[in-house]
Amino acid sequence: MKGFSFLKNSYLETVKQGAASVSLLGHGDGIEVTKLTSAEGKQLALFPGDDLDSVEFYYIISGVIQGVVDGETIELNAGDFFSAQGLSEIVQFQVKTEVSVLVVTSTPLFHLVSKEMAELRKVGEQVEQKDRYTFNHSTRVANYAVKTATKMQHNKEKIRNLMIAAVLHDIGKINVPEEVLNKVGKLTDEEFDGLKKHPVDGADMVRKTAYAHIAPIIEQHHERVNGSGYPFRLKGEEILTEAKIIGVCDTFDAMTEDRAYRKAFSVMTAVDEIQRLSGIMYDPEVVAAFMEVLKEEGKLTQQE
Repeated sequence: MKGFSFLKNSYLETVKQGAASVSLLGHGDGIEVTKLTSAEGKQLALFPGDDLDSVEFYYIISGVIQGVVDGETIELNAGDFFSAQGLSEIVQFQVKTEVSVLVVTSTPLFHLVSKEMAELRKVGEQVEQKDRYTFNHSTRVANYAVKTATKMQHNKEKIRNLMIAAVLHDIGKINVPEEVLNKVGKLTDEEFDGLKKHPVDGADMVRKTAYAHIAPIIEQHHERVNGSGYPFRLKGEEILTEAKIIGVCDTFDAMTEDRAYRKAFSVMTAVDEIQRLSGIMYDPEVVAAFMEVLKEEGKLTQQE
């Protein structure tokens, strides 16, 4: 049924860390739901964070934990819950009996421990090792993309998904032969057709993980607003804003770095080209926000 989903005796992903495990049950709209289990005798700790608006709720499914808060000993059992927001210091609980806790947080963090995400990042690193001219390319694109989306006042969930998609946007190139990625001369039509498959290949890899929701961003990052992009020749509003952002940031970084077939263009040459194609290939709102980012980074003067 549209708008309804369920998991039965299963999790999107489980990560084991010694005597503890964290299972992802769901995420979306800035909310993440996980199940935490820990063996008797272990510690359960809550740490202060930089985001004072972040809220975490913990519901004890089974087991017993005990801690000291403001000098008072607190014991929590199945059916009890506690929450945290704007912590000023670490709160620690001792696991008295094996415990299972349902955790709901407004700051999704599972991607930091996800083994699936780690494997996808490894693929991205392998791609950059195949093409010596793209070392740290995805990291730079992600940095530009997050700053551009922030300028456009996107919400935290959208920016977080954009960041992950930007880091992984080129993983589909793992299927492109190294000699094609590093070719000095012009690609043949067959070689270029193979290269153009990388957005779909990358999206397909991500769709097999708990991060399937970002696959369309990866799939569309080479689409252009006039329909001249690939793989689906989408136009205008058919393209996700996140993909449009990556498209601009990806183009700028590619133009201003050396490639096997040419030397890097100057920042102004890249900027002029992107602005010339604003409204044609690139979304004008994205371009305007990206130019503000370049100004703040000192790559573009305020008068330009």
